[in-house]
Amino acid sequence: MAETRQEKDSLGLVEVPAHSLYGAQTARAVENFPISGLRAHPLLIRAFGLVKAAAAEANKSLGLIDERRADAIITAATEVAEGKWNSEFVVDVFQAGAGVSFHMNTNEVVANRANQLLGGALGEYAEVHPNDHVNYGQSTNDVFPTGMRVATLLALETLYPVLEAFAATFAAKAREFDGVMKSGRTHMQDAVPIRLGQEFAAYGLAIEKGCRFLRFAAGSLRELGLGGSAVGTGINTHPDYREKAVANLARLSGQALEPAADMRWAMQSNAGMADVSAALRGIALEVIRISNDIRLLSSGPNTGFAEIYLPSLQPGSSIMPGKINPVLPELVAMVGFQVVGNDTATAMAVQAGQLELNVMMPTMALNTLQSITILANTLREFDTRCVAGITANVSRCVEYSEKTVSLATALNPYIGYAKAAEIVKESVATGETIIALARKRKLLSEEEIAEILAPERMTEPQYPLDAAKRRDSSS
Repeated sequence: MAETRQEKDSLGLVEVPAHSLYGAQTARAVENFPISGLRAHPLLIRAFGLVKAAAAEANKSLGLIDERRADAIITAATEVAEGKWNSEFVVDVFQAGAGVSFHMNTNEVVANRANQLLGGALGEYAEVHPNDHVNYGQSTNDVFPTGMRVATLLALETLYPVLEAFAATFAAKAREFDGVMKSGRTHMQDAVPIRLGQEFAAYGLAIEKGCRFLRFAAGSLRELGLGGSAVGTGINTHPDYREKAVANLARLSGQALEPAADMRWAMQSNAGMADVSAALRGIALEVIRISNDIRLLSSGPNTGFAEIYLPSLQPGSSIMPGKINPVLPELVAMVGFQVVGNDTATAMAVQAGQLELNVMMPTMALNTLQSITILANTLREFDTRCVAGITANVSRCVEYSEKTVSLATALNPYIGYAKAAEIVKESVATGETIIALARKRKLLSEEEIAEILAPERMTEPQYPLDAAKRRDSSS
């Protein structure tokens, strides 16, 4: 049995693997772009299958493609959308501009599968042709931006629940740790006390706000230029095609979609991809920061902060027995760095369009979809395997809350900043606590010490009683 078959395109004859659903133009792309070994994200394949099915439905309803062909195309495209033929999408993610090669990979797979369904042979295209039928009324220039946007919207549906659950875990930990006093730190130096629960509540709010902004940014992807054809003018399309095709795509994808008011804008501008990528970058920056905090707070166990304990997930050293590392916070930081880098690449691609088309779309799709995927997978594990299992080292936290020299801040309204600073210097020099020095200098009565220098009192707004009177009497 032959290992290859011959197909002909506009450049001549091409050898194609005998049993592949792709055809000549895909085979050329495989030969031309042996770049990374990376293949299209499954959701990009799904989105393109949905676009082809939606377009075929529109063309069928308008009488532009006969029912027999259209139904075969719809069935084949639906199988593509379901992931049945993912192995047939063999074009490298780094390819010719605008994603022509990936688009033709889609057209050829759908065409060959449709021909099979109609009893035809692979590569003959007698019944269904990749360009004449599967791509009827379409161009890479409107299909790729449409597919990229839909794929991104679908991918985000996997990230939103992860972010929401992550924020909820921090909120639960905030409630659990609400009564745990600890020292705050600014400039990596002792600061006034704070409750461990307050720190965790702020982490949760950061994630919640990042998710909210991401949802807002994704709204800019819902206007589609499908039907714009080659340059956004709709050449070779029926006047009703774009409305029908977008409505079909909205139904098939389950996404709220609408035709762009200006198809030229939708083809020229990829600002929506920049918006989403930037929102992902913002989330990455927050989770890098939070993961760094968690590594600091859990550092030790004997020579670090050791204010919290992380679940022990695996041995941490090939040479130091018993060492346990904060592996998931470390992973979070590295994935965050990748997302930030992906955003830079996406931003460069978004600004690189010229005139009627931005041809850098394949790298936008690659980077944005990768960012969504690795964030979703990483934060899911960070949430369930790490943050949910964090426990507080209460005695260490309380010890630091009582030792912090910034307890003297509470004395400012009573003795003034200058005298409070002198007490801090003495505390640092002697090792005596602020509370002990307040007693030693008889600055306050025992009742006042208990009230004013109680760390718990410092973690909420409290107006100091008779502050001015006491400061005047002590001067």
